[in-house]
Amino acid sequence: MYYELYIDVLFLENFLMDYILLLITKHVLRSREPVWRICLAALAGALATCVVVAVRIPYTFIKYGLFYLIIPGIMLIVGLRIRKGPELARGMITLYIGGFLTGGIFSFLGQYAQVGSLFFALAVASYYLASGALKMLSLLFHFGEIHCEVRLVYRERTCSAAAVIDTGNHLRDPVSGKAVSIITRHMAEKLMSLEELKSLRKIEYHTIGKGRGMLPVVTIDSLWIEGEEQSYEKPMIAVSDDASFGTRYDMILNPDI
Repeated sequence: MYYELYIDVLFLENFLMDYILLLITKHVLRSREPVWRICLAALAGALATCVVVAVRIPYTFIKYGLFYLIIPGIMLIVGLRIRKGPELARGMITLYIGGFLTGGIFSFLGQYAQVGSLFFALAVASYYLASGALKMLSLLFHFGEIHCEVRLVYRERTCSAAAVIDTGNHLRDPVSGKAVSIITRHMAEKLMSLEELKSLRKIEYHTIGKGRGMLPVVTIDSLWIEGEEQSYEKPMIAVSDDASFGTRYDMILNPDI
């Protein structure tokens, strides 16, 4: 028994699926890498897959290692510029979960259509459904939390804080529509005086299990995230008095800043 394999079809299918999985991983990890890097990584992954399939490799475990460790690692390094071990492990886990969800959704939808003729449409549908499923998982289990160090600049004052990028934070200023991050009152007092804090306007917020409330909000000069070369100019931050907030970190970053 033998199978007839068209290398051009294999390349195109792998490129599209790698591109979709990298987009999902980019979305979950809140990466700011441009789309052209994602395309480049998908091309590298598809090309490497075709080479591994075409070249005769005597040991199966070597081929599996290339397929499931080396090639995905190369795609993450090229596409998302991940360098550190923990970040690479997080990226691999996200890539595999995304692949599992996308593959399952693709197979389910493929029962109702000719996959050969509707491959692109099924792949796009799988991407959106898998992205939505991952977003729900991140909201339920805080899978989307990424811890980092930030530096805040307001007028003549600067302070550093332990922060978490939480995909569940969707707070926005109703006036400007800008995304709003949240800091503890302790951190706010390092940036401004008590008189300044009292004069801040307030916006409404809503949390699951705690109802609604009002938070003081201010636009600071800039925000720097450790490891990133550029700053976020004129971000908006709200000040929280919640006693449970600040036990593990001082700031909740809005993923849409």
